[in-house]
Amino acid sequence: MTVSLCVIAYNEEKTADRLLEQIAAQNYPKAQTELVFVDSGSTDQTKAVFTAFARSQEQRYLGIRVLDNPKKSQAAGWNTAICEAIGDIIIRLDAHAEIPEDFLSESVSLIESGEDVGGGARPSKVDDPTPMKEMLFLAESSMFGSSPAVYRRKSDEKQYVNSVFHGAYRREVFEKVGGFNEDLGRTEDNELHYRIRQAGYRICQGGGIVSYQHIRSTLGSMLGQKYGNGKWIGLTLGVCYQCLSFFHLVPFFFVLVLICSLLLWISSFITGNWWMMLPFFGLMGLYLIADLGMTALAVVRAEKKHPLQLLLPFVFFLLHVSYGIGTLFGMLSFPFWRLSVRKRERQTGITSLQQIEHVRECVKKHTVKTTTEDHG
Repeated sequence: MTVSLCVIAYNEEKTADRLLEQIAAQNYPKAQTELVFVDSGSTDQTKAVFTAFARSQEQRYLGIRVLDNPKKSQAAGWNTAICEAIGDIIIRLDAHAEIPEDFLSESVSLIESGEDVGGGARPSKVDDPTPMKEMLFLAESSMFGSSPAVYRRKSDEKQYVNSVFHGAYRREVFEKVGGFNEDLGRTEDNELHYRIRQAGYRICQGGGIVSYQHIRSTLGSMLGQKYGNGKWIGLTLGVCYQCLSFFHLVPFFFVLVLICSLLLWISSFITGNWWMMLPFFGLMGLYLIADLGMTALAVVRAEKKHPLQLLLPFVFFLLHVSYGIGTLFGMLSFPFWRLSVRKRERQTGITSLQQIEHVRECVKKHTVKTTTEDHG
């Protein structure tokens, strides 16, 4: 089967060379591999790096394309790639990921076994390890610090899941469900995979597939990431609440209860009803037990021990609060966000449904064209 490996990038000059080396080292036949690079308006040399690679390697591959994504969003970038991809299988890969040499061959093998959508584990890695980064890695690797999503941890079992990272899709899947909803950010995967499941397809995680994602290198950037993720969860609730699971909302409920119990505590000083302090201390007591327990588990499992790991309880708390506040802000700002989406639709004359349909039609046209050329 032919494969289109799609990479969307924005200012990834520092990691582009490493990723291209890993792509070039794949053991799947290059004559059956198309590479589709989409640059989202980078202000560094990202596009130049991809273009130079394309010029030097194009004779070895089925094809190499370097495309532009003027809209800059991830969803728009993926739609640009899908519209131009010609492979029987379309695989998406983040620009700051790492892949072993059998990533493509294992992904293709899973699809050839009869699956329509597949992927594998995507554990985190540390770039240029330092004690601080390794402590953040422990927080991100823990279910308490990130999520219980199956793809975050390695597994030898083949299982059916709601979503995968760095997924491989038969092109017929996009012919049926269309592309990504470009109104969404960070939750575009959740919405697409929901439509895929609703269309009758199953999403399989294969035990032999693995790719890696580098964690954020500072606490500030990690908190910003969690806040942004939470914000898009809050916004997505108003668009496709079925796309999300209960686990996406746990930090929000934690922050909501924390705020309510804190208000009761403050009220106790005004009214003199000291029992009103109990909910706050009860909540924090239960959270502290869970926090310290998960910290101990993370430290025990850590290959290296360092005093900075004593900060994990505070890091866990900050991650949860950042995510929860983000979700709360997203929910409160949803009406205003919706108005901005409507304004954009009036200005462009294109709705999210039309964007999704456009991708569907592009894929169909490429399928017909490719089939005709093959027969010719």
